[in-house]
Amino acid sequence: MLTYDDGIDGHLDKVIPALDTFGLKGTFYLIVGSPIIPKRFKEWKAAAAHGHELGNHSLKHPCTGGPGREFITAETDLRNYTITRAEREIRLANSMLKNVDGKDRRTFAYPCGDMIIRDTLFYDGLEGDFVAARGVKSEMNTMGKVDLNDINAYFINGSSGKYMTDLVDKAVESNSLLVFLFHGVGGGHSLNVGLPEHHVLLQYLKDHEKDVWVCTMVDAATWVREKQK
Repeated sequence: MLTYDDGIDGHLDKVIPALDTFGLKGTFYLIVGSPIIPKRFKEWKAAAAHGHELGNHSLKHPCTGGPGREFITAETDLRNYTITRAEREIRLANSMLKNVDGKDRRTFAYPCGDMIIRDTLFYDGLEGDFVAARGVKSEMNTMGKVDLNDINAYFINGSSGKYMTDLVDKAVESNSLLVFLFHGVGGGHSLNVGLPEHHVLLQYLKDHEKDVWVCTMVDAATWVREKQK
């Protein structure tokens, strides 16, 4: 699965056109309270209509603050949140996303991979609102053992095309669900992968489409949920 976090301009300008060229679908986890949605509303709406998933990455991208995380403000520090506030903001983000794509079924991605507010998993009260939630642990999701409340994803930052295609081969060999976690592609974010390297991965997926199913997270999670029943 190809997932892209934070909903930046480069996703609309570079990533979606590249995916469309290869006939591939991606999942874009949007920070719903950021200016990117109202500024480019029609483009996100068109992307969803073309089969890409708009995922919930929260309203304000709250993370747990502390040393090394100076980018987190008092307003977006999970240590200052209550469970009620987290649930309310995430549900509001779902409502706002529905105004873009008209969909009720959606997946969630934990901002910064943080899941806990004062020793409590804030997603526990939200499980019924989503098909699944994506985490940040760089491991394969072995079929039959996929945790739909914390789906593993390989964090991509400065990675080579070969590294990513080797992961695809490993997933095929082990019959696993492989999830890529991108931020910037060709710039636009401090966490980034080169556009040529991203192209190598897309070309490889297209060349091996008989062996690899590339779909949105919501479709993959729906399939896994049915199998787990």
